Amino acid sequence: MMKPYLFVLFLLLCGCTGLAQYSQMQLSKKQQHYTDSLKKVVYHHTFPIWGQKAYKMGVDIPYPGGVMTNYFYANQGLIIENLQLGLQTNNQDIPLTPINFIGFGKNNVTAHTFNVRPDLWIFPFLDVYGIFGYGSSTTTVNINTPVTLTSVVTQNVKTVGFGFTGAFGFGIFFLAADLNWTWNKPDKLDNPVPAQTMSFRLGHTFKFAEHPQKNIGIWAGALRAQFGAGTVGEIKLSDALPPEVWQRKDEIVNQYYTWYNGLDPNNPADRLKMQTADKVLTPIIEKINAADGSAIVRYALDKRPGQEWNMIVGGQYQVNKRWVFRSEVGFLGDRNTFLLSANYRFFVF
Repeated sequence: MMKPYLFVLFLLLCGCTGLAQYSQMQLSKKQQHYTDSLKKVVYHHTFPIWGQKAYKMGVDIPYPGGVMTNYFYANQGLIIENLQLGLQTNNQDIPLTPINFIGFGKNNVTAHTFNVRPDLWIFPFLDVYGIFGYGSSTTTVNINTPVTLTSVVTQNVKTVGFGFTGAFGFGIFFLAADLNWTWNKPDKLDNPVPAQTMSFRLGHTFKFAEHPQKNIGIWAGALRAQFGAGTVGEIKLSDALPPEVWQRKDEIVNQYYTWYNGLDPNNPADRLKMQTADKVLTPIIEKINAADGSAIVRYALDKRPGQEWNMIVGGQYQVNKRWVFRSEVGFLGDRNTFLLSANYRFFVF
């Protein structure tokens, strides 16, 4: 009966293109010759600003413009709080009602998305980019009180956003910091879900002695993902509950009334639960009992990731200064991610 919201994670790995070009290592004669040749380059383009100074220092900066295409997968643990439910049928219109006694088990969101990320290096150390994505998100919510059931909702999600990447080289390493914001609109939510991702990567580049523009970069780092807490939406009961819930509807109905009849009306806390249940939960249970999935369940809730930080490791292969391919995985705790991308770069202005 809940919805996805999270399309947030795919936003992260949309930065850091061309980072491998910022690390230095002991140079072969051909590499030294290539570096020396860079110092003689007359840079005729506006971006990146200070591009001429970078070349004078022998720094092989990436072409300023780029278009990256990404496939992104994420599985994220989810904590749900401050739940409100309502119900709309042909003869009922129950407004959103706070319910603080529903117990949740392990919940998660899984997302698959494709996105396009155009970018521009404004300075040799600062890249700005936009994010435009489309994909699907599946939210699985497990309820264990007052009944045991699982809600699984899959929906399409559109995403737009922007971000910044800073990249710096020191010794044989490069350091990259990325920050972006996205707005993710699942089909069944009233409003887009804002998300913010911050990540840090420390890496090293291995250059090809015979091909100075070709290299392999590897890195490790950490990522923090946050998203807007408030979610409001509505969904048909038949879309919120998978077939197995309807198949065991008698068991669920019996669980509910066993719980309800076990409440003590003389106890103020139990009496409040009974009043709330009578208003919104019992009508929902009656629809399940009648195998009627036509009712519209309204909901509002706050949600947050089970954990905000996770580890990331990745690598990229730069074929030349126009084509870069990269992959990255995230892990640790209840978040797992995978990225696969291709980037084409070019001169602008």
